[in-house]
Parts: sequence; C-alpha cells; structure tokens
Amino acid sequence: MGLRKDQTRARILDAAYEAFWRSGFSRTNVDGIAARARLTKRTLYAHFRSKDDLLAAVLEHQSELTRARMAEIDASLTNTRNGLIDSLFSQLAAWQTRQRRFAGSGFTRLAAELADMPGHPARAIAARHKLWVERWYAQRLRKVGVTQADAKARQIMLLIEGSMSLVVIHGDRDYFTAAAKAAKRLL
Repeated sequence: MGLRKDQTRARILDAAYEAFWRSGFSRTNVDGIAARARLTKRTLYAHFRSKDDLLAAVLEHQSELTRARMAEIDASLTNTRNGLIDSLFSQLAAWQTRQRRFAGSGFTRLAAELADMPGHPARAIAARHKLWVERWYAQRLRKVGVTQADAKARQIMLLIEGSMSLVVIHGDRDYFTAAAKAAKRLL
C-alpha cells in the first residue's frame, strides 16, 4: 500500500474506532464513519468491503495497540506478587480516570453486543485478544513465582472484567481496589 492509501486507511480506522466506541456496532453506520473520517462512503468501501470487515480491522488494530501498551506496562511492573497486582489494577484505575465517559473494554462490549452472531469475525478477534491478555498475565505471574499461573491468570481476568463492568455500571472506581484485594488473596 502507498503512503496515501495507508493514511486514508488509518483515518478510517480511527474514525470507526471512535464511532464504535461511542455508539456500539448496531447504532454506528458507515455514512457516519465516512463523515467522521472526512471521506466519501465510496472511499471507505474501497478500503473495507463491509461494516463487519471494518469492525474486524478496527479490533485487530486495537489489539496491536494494546499489545504495544502492555509491553510498555511490562517494563514498569515490579517483581513481587502484590506489586504486580497493585500495578495491574492501578493501571485500570488510571485508564478509567483518563476517560471522559468510561465504558470498559471495547472488546468485551462489542463481543456482548454481537452475542447473537457467533460467527461474526469481531467475536473471534475479541476472543483471541482476551486469550492473549490472559496468557500475558500468566507469564507475569510465573515471573513472580506464582504456581498454577494459568488458572490464576484466568481468575484475575474474571476480576478485571468484572471490576470494569461494575465501574461502568456504578461509576465507582473502588471496584478496582476490591478486585485487587481479591486477586492478592488468590495469590
């Protein structure tokens, strides 16, 4: 792809991410994404065959960005169990604080919205992404000497996903603190 084509694709992905994040998949339309990207609908369709393909590309792109952020986070993690848990949950709390309207994980929200469409490519991408994150947690747990790291990473994922959902529902970031305390007891 040429530079201009890459830039156009990036504009579309950014506009689509913002639209899907704000409104969800069902309430977002291609006309709105094209307008947000300051492009014609025809140009958008020259890059993506459908709204479904666009959503899949957005999630793939966001997964890549998350992996890069997790690599940065990895450098700042401590080598103690409690320090690891404190760091993970404080990162979540900081993320929530930076958002104007915290809505939790876009992967989780979109997968839930598409629950009645099990074959949708976005669901498969969300599943792969969440599995990658869970395995990343397991690797970090192994580094600090946690036994049964895979099982405990899965339990921590439950605490993370649950705390994000409850912060969205109640607007109370103390759910992150409660989840961190529960994660420490697990370890």
